[in-house]
Amino acid sequence: GSGVTGCFIIFLVSIYLINQGCQGGCATCSDYNGCLSCKPRLFFVLERIGMKQIGVCLSSCPSGYYGTRYPDINKCAKCKADCDTCFTRNFCTKCKSGFYLYSGKCLEKCPDGLEANNHTMECTMHCETSEWSPWSPCMKKGKTCGFKRGNEVRVREIIQHPSARGNPCPATTESRKCIVQRKRCQKEGKGTKLSSSQYDIDIVFV
Repeated sequence: GSGVTGCFIIFLVSIYLINQGCQGGCATCSDYNGCLSCKPRLFFVLERIGMKQIGVCLSSCPSGYYGTRYPDINKCAKCKADCDTCFTRNFCTKCKSGFYLYSGKCLEKCPDGLEANNHTMECTMHCETSEWSPWSPCMKKGKTCGFKRGNEVRVREIIQHPSARGNPCPATTESRKCIVQRKRCQKEGKGTKLSSSQYDIDIVFV
């Protein structure tokens, strides 16, 4: 009867009062807890003020937090303790002071083979290449006969690709002009044209 109706009215009034005066993107809020839920596309995060936690709604997560989107709510969750900013909990993009960033992790020292960059606080890997190969025979259009001026080529391989801030790789192919004593090519190309797999080398710069 009237008791149930009275309770329902009190419930509606309490909901109305909760939603009144909500600021900063809150969909629902209370005087004690701040935001209880957020408007669409905003992130919900709990901020500690003394012994109390207050809910706030933000367009993006603050430093030290990363955003996760769910069907019913978007939340900001804390990065790991040694991480200043992160993409997910397990992938840091900037470490706190005293730590080096490497592959999304924060380390006290860089792994062997990596250089500690104290300016960017990252572990840097530079490009490494093999020694140059011997120069190829002097050739022109894949042949070693029928010309006086040609080109010879040497190559080297990339052993280690650099990290994002590491020194880039140099050219892996060099070519230089060469002069040989002209010799006639045998008819029908017998023994004169070298196989492409043996000497045709593309000029590649990395």
